[in-house]
Amino acid sequence: MAKKSAGTPATALLSAEKVAYELHPYEVSPDAPNYGALVAAALGVDPHRLFKTLITDVDGELTVAVVPVTGDLDLKALAAAVGGKRATLADRAAAERSSGYVRGGISPLGQRRRLPTVIDDSALDLDQMVISAGRRGLQVSLKPADLVRLTAATVAAIRS
Repeated sequence: MAKKSAGTPATALLSAEKVAYELHPYEVSPDAPNYGALVAAALGVDPHRLFKTLITDVDGELTVAVVPVTGDLDLKALAAAVGGKRATLADRAAAERSSGYVRGGISPLGQRRRLPTVIDDSALDLDQMVISAGRRGLQVSLKPADLVRLTAATVAAIRS
């Protein structure tokens, strides 16, 4: 179990909930093309285990989507998963404001405002998944079931 000194709301939540996790620091520019693949390479992890967190707008409500970096988010599938009709990616400023994190460091855990969350069903095929720890240059690995529980997520096929 990692120390509380890791210092993000995401890691503080994991520690408070006594969830086993491991931190993985890396150095990749958030403006680099193919960012997810570069992060996976820097960490030496299978890109299918690395997930990105996207803040979306589903029928006017902000929603979190967690999908593998190897694919894209299927906006229609996301909307359907939460009972909505239309989904778009949220404005960057709205995403940062609601989550309390900056682009390239948005974690589905420890967000300023708890939002409905949908995790791609491919995560359940893994023993460990890797997500943002809430800061650029820091990822965290944990069991998918722990992420689902802590975010009260819906699990659905939302990748394309």
